[in-house]
Amino acid sequence: MSAADAFQQLVEIMQRLRAPGGCPWDRDQTHASIKPYLIEEAYEVAEAIDENDFEEMRKELGDLLLQVVFHAQMAKEGGKFDIEDVVHGINEKMTRRHPHVFGDVTVSGSGEVLRNWARIKSEERKDSGDNSVVAGVPRALPALLRAHRLGEKAAHIGFDWSNADEVLAKVDEELAELRAAIAAGDADATRQEIGDLLLALASLGRHLAVHGEEALHRASDRFIERFRYVERRLAELQRDPHDASPEELNRLWGEAKRATPTSS
Repeated sequence: MSAADAFQQLVEIMQRLRAPGGCPWDRDQTHASIKPYLIEEAYEVAEAIDENDFEEMRKELGDLLLQVVFHAQMAKEGGKFDIEDVVHGINEKMTRRHPHVFGDVTVSGSGEVLRNWARIKSEERKDSGDNSVVAGVPRALPALLRAHRLGEKAAHIGFDWSNADEVLAKVDEELAELRAAIAAGDADATRQEIGDLLLALASLGRHLAVHGEEALHRASDRFIERFRYVERRLAELQRDPHDASPEELNRLWGEAKRATPTSS
């Protein structure tokens, strides 16, 4: 079966599920009710990529594709658009944004491709009433990912630090301002300075080719692994974690770090 035939079969399956006599659950859904599943499936694809599990990636990409078809079918029923409109739209966009492949534009490398991409997107936004370079980054993104994407977009027009050392100096500056806000007992300023520090750290990661969102996920994974180690050791000692002293917990934490120094 060709890719086109397989995709058409999926579209027809969804049409049947939503049709009278189809699945009661599927027929009850709305764009809003299944939005969490769309987000969840995207994260499950990302997790499969992180684990380098291609079989799981194949399955999760299918689940994500199902969500796209599901939303398109509901939109068709409401007379808004259909799956053909979705596919035609992305085909046109990809062709338009790759003039170096489908047109006569010549580029010298990936950097120029990204600059052209940003310029073309800016031209497209002129009709939308918002042609800002930083438009199009959803507020609903995880905060560190949003900060990373905003930095990338600003960098496309040259609004960026020259190197990581300059960003590191900005991190030091923001940390000093945070210390001053804490010392002053100013809760609002403290909240603002923590945000500024995190934004600067996201930019530092970008300059060092380290994605802040992924780095924080890995740090959280390490925390979980080491915390579980502490819990296991306390269980071996027949100690209730709630009764352990801070000194004992810190000692076991150091032991956990030595036992898992490079684990993700």
